[in-house]
Amino acid sequence: MFKHTSVLLKESIDSLKIEEDGIYIDATLGRAGHSKEILLSLGDNGRLICVDKDLEAIAYANELFKDDKRVIVVHSSFSELFEVIESMDLIGKVSGILFDLGVSSPQLDDSSRGFSFMRNGPLDMRMDTSQGISVADWLAKAEEKEIVKILFEYGEEKFARRIAGSILKQREISAIADTLTLAKLIKDTLPFYEKGKHPATRSFQAFRIYINDELNDLKTALNSAINILKPGGILSVISFHSLEDRIVKRMMAKGANADVPSSVPLTQSELDKLKTLKLDKRIKPSKEEVSKNVRARSAILRVATRI
Repeated sequence: MFKHTSVLLKESIDSLKIEEDGIYIDATLGRAGHSKEILLSLGDNGRLICVDKDLEAIAYANELFKDDKRVIVVHSSFSELFEVIESMDLIGKVSGILFDLGVSSPQLDDSSRGFSFMRNGPLDMRMDTSQGISVADWLAKAEEKEIVKILFEYGEEKFARRIAGSILKQREISAIADTLTLAKLIKDTLPFYEKGKHPATRSFQAFRIYINDELNDLKTALNSAINILKPGGILSVISFHSLEDRIVKRMMAKGANADVPSSVPLTQSELDKLKTLKLDKRIKPSKEEVSKNVRARSAILRVATRI
């Protein structure tokens, strides 16, 4: 069993202001750290819908919550959240939605999943292993310019061209099939790298985001979440890197501002009625939490209330 410590657990649960009879969604179930805390505050008539694309997370939750009638576990990407909730006839009835983005500790710690550059395993990185292709299969066929684009856009990797060139040279010799082979190739390619940060960090992030279409899924999910919530419902999102946080920040800001051309003559009262979200201040982990869990260091919690 792989241990998972939920980041910003108390802060994110407190932000939801849980109502005993409310309907809540844990859109990134993982190892159910947030779900278990939500259930502590839910009454018998409350409901929790747990969503994840990871089959291992779903199997874990089905066993964990098998005797709890308040819980519904759904195997799905959060990009399909609107369709999932619509099928339950709950659009506009949900009290709170929580997203804990990125990769979970069990996924990182399980070498067979291929997410970690610290442990050897097959170079996979798929959140949902029942569909799509692995990073290894993609790298075996991808064009150099495509690899450069992914490394630059999703990893903000300034040595993208060098890394892509090394990948093409290596695959002419043998396939890049495991995580440590790729990690070493990247380390040997870079002329220098940040102190205290593994040289493969940005590349692994980029390939993971691409292979799982994480950023496009996030945009779709956030748009859906706003429409799923009831008036007064709360959206809480924990992100772990700048690409995610930028999307969350922009989409929440868009909801908090009436998207109307300045040439349209509306009063402030009329503009306020067009807004969909009210924003709270962003929250970051305490120094104490970061000292206990290094994976918390880059986390940011953003919270918004449906108007």
